[in-house]
Amino acid sequence: MARLRLIRTPLKYVQGKGALLSFHDELSYLGKRWLFVCSNSGHRTCHDSIEKSFGNSDDLRIYEVFGGISSNGEIARMQEIVRNEKIDVVVGVGGGSAIDTAKAVAHYEKLPVAVVPTVVSTDAPCTGLSVIYNDDESFDKYLFYDNNPDAVIVDSEIIAQSPVKFLVAGMGDALGTYFEARACYKVDAPSLENGGVTRTALAIAKLCYDTLRDYGSQAKVANEMKVVTPALDAIIEANVYLSGVGADNGGLAAAHSFYNGVTALGAHTIEHGCCVAYGTLVQLLLEGVPNDEFKEVQDFCMEVGLPVTLAELGIDASDSSLIKKIADAACREGETIHNMLPPVDEKDLYNAIIECDMLGRLAKDCR
Repeated sequence: MARLRLIRTPLKYVQGKGALLSFHDELSYLGKRWLFVCSNSGHRTCHDSIEKSFGNSDDLRIYEVFGGISSNGEIARMQEIVRNEKIDVVVGVGGGSAIDTAKAVAHYEKLPVAVVPTVVSTDAPCTGLSVIYNDDESFDKYLFYDNNPDAVIVDSEIIAQSPVKFLVAGMGDALGTYFEARACYKVDAPSLENGGVTRTALAIAKLCYDTLRDYGSQAKVANEMKVVTPALDAIIEANVYLSGVGADNGGLAAAHSFYNGVTALGAHTIEHGCCVAYGTLVQLLLEGVPNDEFKEVQDFCMEVGLPVTLAELGIDASDSSLIKKIADAACREGETIHNMLPPVDEKDLYNAIIECDMLGRLAKDCR
């Protein structure tokens, strides 16, 4: 029996210059008693604009700076505030950890959740899951939700002021969206929502890639100059919405498994999206795509500053034991690399990682 196809998205997505000045106008239907779970930078950059949006409203607003990680203890602390203050709506303001904390609190308290990202380094704002940690900061679990966020609101001016490395990492995370969705669609593998991949999801994922390719380099320059342009707005939408909805409903394959394999090396400071970008190139080699397609993606990576060699990931390409450790971890049972056709084993992945590195070094030498 064929897998049932489904698609899930945030109920409302708002983006643009000064979007937070319309926060209350756009989201007032959600409730009147608000808890804002903020990162330090989220509180600093967003508080005044959000407050201004409420005008003379008598809505209750509580801004709580959270502890920096989406831990069980921090979630419980926020839940206590929700109960004591009879909160109607939880809002995550900041990066991924603040957002994940807000999502979890809203889930446990059965409340609507809104998301205000201050960086666009991943597609987490639009997805229906959180990464949860123990109080000692060790990984606990992925927490999956019945629904995606009720609202996501992105102020382009705030993103323009954020460090460029986050925009570039977000493009790397978004880069895998189409190619992983395409791989899942071919074999009827499940999406992150555990349904079949719809044509709509595949089209959104393809638009994500097309947008990256067409506007990525312009958007990077705009971010460097801290100005909002149509190109920057296009990439913000690609990194947050198109990638979030595309990945959630399109599924994952080798690119994200490569990232998981890299984490097996232990402490690693490279951004998630940078690993996914390199993993996307590796996936294309595993699929045996024509050189023109591989070169187009590789050229995009070099154009915006995403890694095409292992050295750029801080990995010694001459240490075969490291590469083998990555390949072994990426091919563990349950990893999304097993959504690939043809099937991939540890040796196949090892070979593709090595080939990708050499092709990257040759390409950089030619520049």
